[in-house]
Amino acid sequence: MVEHVEIRPVLYRWPPAAQFGRVVPKTKFYEHGNVRTALREKFVEDVQRITWAYKLAESTIRLKGTEAVPEIQVFAVETKGSDVPDDVLAAIDKSVHFPILFEISKGEEVRTVAAQKTLGGSTPKLGTYFRTDWLPVAADRQPLPAAIDLPALYESLLTSLLPVATRRGESVSDATGRMDRARTLEREIAALERKLRNEPQLNRKVELRKALKERQAALAGLV
Repeated sequence: MVEHVEIRPVLYRWPPAAQFGRVVPKTKFYEHGNVRTALREKFVEDVQRITWAYKLAESTIRLKGTEAVPEIQVFAVETKGSDVPDDVLAAIDKSVHFPILFEISKGEEVRTVAAQKTLGGSTPKLGTYFRTDWLPVAADRQPLPAAIDLPALYESLLTSLLPVATRRGESVSDATGRMDRARTLEREIAALERKLRNEPQLNRKVELRKALKERQAALAGLV
């Protein structure tokens, strides 16, 4: 299995100067013709309100941005149910040409959610969504990580959400890629183990054991 570490749920104390506080109609994210009906229904059924809560930019927190991370937005999403599905968050993410951190709230609980977002082209590229555990809305918040610019801040914010320990010098992109490769190997190992249990032919068992050992060794190098 991928080596998981204990990640404390993270709630950040966003700078007052960065407060934006604009409610965005849900229809803004699904009124376009390329959004399928099922996704529109999820917006209606699962989302109560979307607020563009904070804007982290040079003009608000005095950290310079780049083409890769010109600003960082914080969106507060109130859910009607138990959570907000990834495809709903992705629809919001793809509609805003800046990296986003989400604070999802249900009743008196809140969690932080984000996917690494790569800008460029007409549609941003999104990685896996990572979610902290739920915390009370009134829980203490911690200050933003120290950073020399917005890309460094974004990297630190995302790193704090990862469910695995990063290695020395490893970026968020590298860590998530390592996790994805490890999950793929875990699935392949499970499939080979099933085949091995059910394979009656000795020569085929030898081949399966060899393939299994190769993947187990590859997995060990990733975790």
